[in-house]
Amino acid sequence: MDNVIAKWGRFEKVFTSAINYSNPAQQAVLKIHFMSPSGQTRTVDGFWDGGLTWLVRFSPDEIGAWTFKTECSDAQNTGLHGQIGEFDCAENFGQTIFDQHGPLRLSDNRRYLVHADGKPFFWLADTVWNGPMRSTEPEWEHYLRERVRQKFNAAQWVTTQWVAAYSDIEGQTAYTGREQIEINAAFFQRLDTKMDAINRAGLLAVPVLLWAAAWSPPDVNDVNPGFSLPEDQAILLVRYMVARWGAHHVTWILPGDADYRGEKAERWKRIGRAVFGDAPHAPVILHPAGEIWIGDDFLNEMWMDVVGYQSGHGGSNKSQTWLVNGPPATSWDRTPARPVINLEPPYEHHASFIENKRHEALDVRRAMYWSLLVSPTAGVTYGGHGVWGWDDGTTPPLNHPATQIPLPWEQALVMPAAEQLVHLMDFFSAIEWWRLRPAQALLAVQPGETEKARYVAAAQSEEDDLAVIYVPIDRQIILDSNQLQTRLSARWFNPRTGQYLEAVSPDAQHYETPGEGDWLLILS
Repeated sequence: MDNVIAKWGRFEKVFTSAINYSNPAQQAVLKIHFMSPSGQTRTVDGFWDGGLTWLVRFSPDEIGAWTFKTECSDAQNTGLHGQIGEFDCAENFGQTIFDQHGPLRLSDNRRYLVHADGKPFFWLADTVWNGPMRSTEPEWEHYLRERVRQKFNAAQWVTTQWVAAYSDIEGQTAYTGREQIEINAAFFQRLDTKMDAINRAGLLAVPVLLWAAAWSPPDVNDVNPGFSLPEDQAILLVRYMVARWGAHHVTWILPGDADYRGEKAERWKRIGRAVFGDAPHAPVILHPAGEIWIGDDFLNEMWMDVVGYQSGHGGSNKSQTWLVNGPPATSWDRTPARPVINLEPPYEHHASFIENKRHEALDVRRAMYWSLLVSPTAGVTYGGHGVWGWDDGTTPPLNHPATQIPLPWEQALVMPAAEQLVHLMDFFSAIEWWRLRPAQALLAVQPGETEKARYVAAAQSEEDDLAVIYVPIDRQIILDSNQLQTRLSARWFNPRTGQYLEAVSPDAQHYETPGEGDWLLILS
């Protein structure tokens, strides 16, 4: 046996090519066929890792003896073709949630994410787009410690050169060329250490494989691989990264920050099918540009597992209306069902694109709690200005002058809303959040009809034994008693402090918040 691998751990095997290719990723395809103890075959891609070195990484999910055999598109390459081997898979005694419960998949009802063993996974991610590329290893460890302390469980980041980072901290890029790219293995080896650190900290890695924005000047767009690369080269680059990191605990964001609707959807459908197809894979998401809904365009693309959207950085009545009355609130019930997650609400301390004022903690909390309740609860992402760009606080992020100068990333890590997300995670961890569905009928009066900033979002279980209502501004709400079970108890929750207080109502309809600011009412 090569070694013993823990269930849901990572098997890694090095192969030495007998041929020195001039552009290995273009000239050879390595596949490894694994046979499980129960006789099931799993096939994954190998990948070139510099010089004559090729690797395979694989995560076994059955205890017992596994075997494998390699297949190279260049059958004359005796170092890569026809190699065989075996290893044992044993119980996993690791300490992270992924060690204990396994990688992520869709729940049986396809409304939220669960681990392999069925444990629900509440998505609380951070946008740290530039972090892995622009950080030193000690800086990255500091970042992870802080986000773990704040109870984040996922990190969204960009894997290659893009509009906000033309290279990594060493000045290296993921690839060179365009019509036939050349992979830079050393670039990805450095990212391996950041990827490993994410999982080691117990966090889900959420890499954006192809940033696709087309809103920048043409010379800047050229660095966005999802925009500039020919389709075949985009597919090759994505397959390379999926081969490299597919045995990690990941959820993939295929493209980032573009419009994928209508005719534009066809390119991404072809890329998604080519890379993920019908084969088992980690959950796949698309990250569209602000206030763009792609759920209908990709409804029947079964390789896409989560409907992601970006409510964006505007603070206007129009932007808020899109979130609470637009597609996230009205189109989530399409079938086949999928989790719906806001991947980019307003960033804390980021300048609003409409009013040119900084988003404060209330703006961020409000968008996040709205996002969690206007669609079936599955999770939400936070963003901090200064963190996402890995900034030093002297200038705006690259190619983002309108966002204004952020705090240095170390200071931005501990902005008020980021610190308050401990309470958000604690609140939802204490209830069966996966049973919640939007339930605006709970409200007899909706203050948000006249001013969207006052919108009260409500969700309820189908059994009517659990309800959560978010009140952003108003001191009093009025419920429709016909929608409630009379035996439910009521408590207020302060999202700024994590404090619970008894909620008293003279008639089980009128509830007054204990003080100023935003509050959650929980009925259970």
